[in-house]
Amino acid sequence: MNTEGIAVTVNHLSKQFGEFRAVDDISFDVNRGEIFGFLGANGAGKTTTIRMLCGLIQPDQGNATVAGLDLFTAREAIRLKIGYMSQKFSLYSDLTVRENIEFYGGIYGLTRVQIREKISELLAFLGLESQANQLTGSLPLGWKQRLALSTAILHDPEIVFLDEPTSGVDPISRRQFWQLIYDLAKAGKTIFVTTHYMDEAEYCQRLSIMKDGKVIAIGSPTQLKVDYQVATIQDVFLSIVGLNKGNT
Repeated sequence: MNTEGIAVTVNHLSKQFGEFRAVDDISFDVNRGEIFGFLGANGAGKTTTIRMLCGLIQPDQGNATVAGLDLFTAREAIRLKIGYMSQKFSLYSDLTVRENIEFYGGIYGLTRVQIREKISELLAFLGLESQANQLTGSLPLGWKQRLALSTAILHDPEIVFLDEPTSGVDPISRRQFWQLIYDLAKAGKTIFVTTHYMDEAEYCQRLSIMKDGKVIAIGSPTQLKVDYQVATIQDVFLSIVGLNKGNT
């Protein structure tokens, strides 16, 4: 594979917390401009993997590159090229939507002119114009998730890491959020998304399935269904669970 077309490369990455091996010798590549999904039960290792690739925690073994940069020697440079949206909503509830975007624009080092331009651009892209001056804490969860996405892409990153971005969101808001993900991918962003929703897994161009810290299967949703001779990704997942003696 041409490495110029690869956004993320992972080779034999592992992470252990005490006696618990959260990520166990995983390897994979993510193509530029791809929507790449990590599917797995809670505790499978998805979040630990994404936090390692974002430079938030140090791997114990292996190596990786993110946006062409070495994960061990260029962690600060990597953070300028990625956006990260965590599972837990972490913006300021007592600030308005506009103020939150302004605050994170300052953190990313954008000028006042750039911040003003980005606010207009992002509010339009996310459909938040009418909520711009509303306190963030008063927003429904679906709108909060849109705002969290806005701060993750504020600095125009090459790669966007989304860790279970629609957890707890109603089905309509989930579908609307995924349309935003498609729009980002069309604009050339690489999207790395973790989920435990089987229907969302079907939206990914390629998908990896984790179990007990290992990547058990990887491929397009169509290919995985062919490989496991089943009709849905949920059936693929259940087959893998059955093959590996239970769930976590």
